[in-house]
Amino acid sequence: MANDAELKKIEQENQRLAQLCSMKSEMVSLNAHQIKTSLSAQKWIIKMFLDGDLGALTPEQENLMQKAYESNDRAIELVSDMLADNKKEELAEKKFEFSPVDLSELIDSVKFDFSGEAYSHGVEMIFLHPEEDIPPVDADKEKMRMVLQNLLDNAIKYSGNHGKVFITLSKKDDQVQVSVKDTGVGISPEGQKHIFEKFYRDPEAEKKEITGSGIGLFTAKNVVERHGGKIWFESRPEAGTTFFFTIPIRQKGGVA
Repeated sequence: MANDAELKKIEQENQRLAQLCSMKSEMVSLNAHQIKTSLSAQKWIIKMFLDGDLGALTPEQENLMQKAYESNDRAIELVSDMLADNKKEELAEKKFEFSPVDLSELIDSVKFDFSGEAYSHGVEMIFLHPEEDIPPVDADKEKMRMVLQNLLDNAIKYSGNHGKVFITLSKKDDQVQVSVKDTGVGISPEGQKHIFEKFYRDPEAEKKEITGSGIGLFTAKNVVERHGGKIWFESRPEAGTTFFFTIPIRQKGGVA
């Protein structure tokens, strides 16, 4: 067994590593924000050329500027993903604060937040509200919001134009179950073995959406399991994917 000196040394090393992780996270956020600011300034200048504010362009010049604009836009999205994923990692590592949460209200809220993105992708979101009253769950509301955001974001991205995303909520014994179904590309057989691994991206998904870091589902799984629930999926290539997760129903007399 380790003596007191060894335990103290281990504790000090753990504290040092925690400080380094925090510094790393702050540095990533700072640099990403600075890069995004520069990219946004460039985007504004390119847009002025495309709009003719700085004089007429030849067809060839306009074509090149349009390609530059689109490339810049993809770079901004990638940096935005970096910022969001950095925030997700921080969120997953922070202490969970449990309280009664109405998942039906939370789903409506997150669905509204994604209405603009769904419209831009030509995707219809449908929340099939349960016929029965669904009891509240013991949950950290903001972390559950992040899980729903990730599942809806993926479903919209991979559904394609004129696709549909169906959300359901139901009671299963002492659990509440949520499902998010898309009509997209599906997950490849190989990808299904690794989809919850950190940084993994399915090749079929990469064909549809270039940007992405592969940390969202890893984080979602971490959050759901910390709530005492489980997360899984059903998928067939070119036939869409449905993600499910369960959360225990709140027990009378207190929270987790």
